[in-house]
Amino acid sequence: MATARRRTERVSYVLLSAPALLIYAVVIVAPVLYSLVLSFTSWAGVGVPKFVGFTNYAAMFTDPVFWHSLRNNGLIVAVSLIGQIPLGFFLAHILYRRIVRFGGFFEAVIFFPSLLSPVVVALLFAVVFAPTGLIAQVIGGFIHAPVFQLTVFNTKDAAIVPYLIVILWMYSGIYMIIFLANLQKINPETIEAAIVDGANEWEILLRIVLPTQVPVFLTAAIYAIAGSLKSFELLWIITNGGPSYYSSVLGLYMLQSTFSYYRYGFGSAVAVVLILLSVVLILLLSKAAQQVTRRYE
Repeated sequence: MATARRRTERVSYVLLSAPALLIYAVVIVAPVLYSLVLSFTSWAGVGVPKFVGFTNYAAMFTDPVFWHSLRNNGLIVAVSLIGQIPLGFFLAHILYRRIVRFGGFFEAVIFFPSLLSPVVVALLFAVVFAPTGLIAQVIGGFIHAPVFQLTVFNTKDAAIVPYLIVILWMYSGIYMIIFLANLQKINPETIEAAIVDGANEWEILLRIVLPTQVPVFLTAAIYAIAGSLKSFELLWIITNGGPSYYSSVLGLYMLQSTFSYYRYGFGSAVAVVLILLSVVLILLLSKAAQQVTRRYE
């Protein structure tokens, strides 16, 4: 009887999970495998792909545009991990502890940028960071130079900086909402008891709040890494990776190689590297999060 019940449960699990697994295989696994196979070929989108071995990878790793794009992606990941997530948690903690008045108003204002279309944000900040845009006029007013022009996009090392500012402003509100939702799960009586025992705000943060948010930090970090490595739409609209390749990222580099220069095999190689980078970074992050979690157990 027990054996028949277990067999029925297994069949039920298979029937319930099969549609989701099938969709995952078609939407995720199949395109990844196809890109992996295509990365070893030379193909312009028509005709039969020609097998070229590791030629695409060799060309990619010797291309200075690839390394500069990878460097820009690294900066985006860094801003996401040490900028957006800590700022989002800090803002969430302030609202959760009611340190400021009108918390609902500030919550809506901070979260609002993440609701905007990337196209709208890109067009807005393209004007703000234009050579004679808003920031140039403000700086010119301070230094009394009415014809001051902002040339940050013409600098190889700093062309990505405006984009870093934009994503910090645009996405920190998402992490604030994530942390705020999880902070509300903390038992208020625990914090009240700590206050009665003489704990200050800093001790409450370190001893009660932070230990409960370690899994949330991990989830937010995985989301940030995935979003940072595949981001390109804002840059595509603002600068299209230019001038030259100064503000390019791997996603834009892959898109241009594939659809502008019709190097589908080369673009697939870039896609494979992006996937591997995401997996490696997430695994390292998970390992680090496990070490931190053990300290609080």
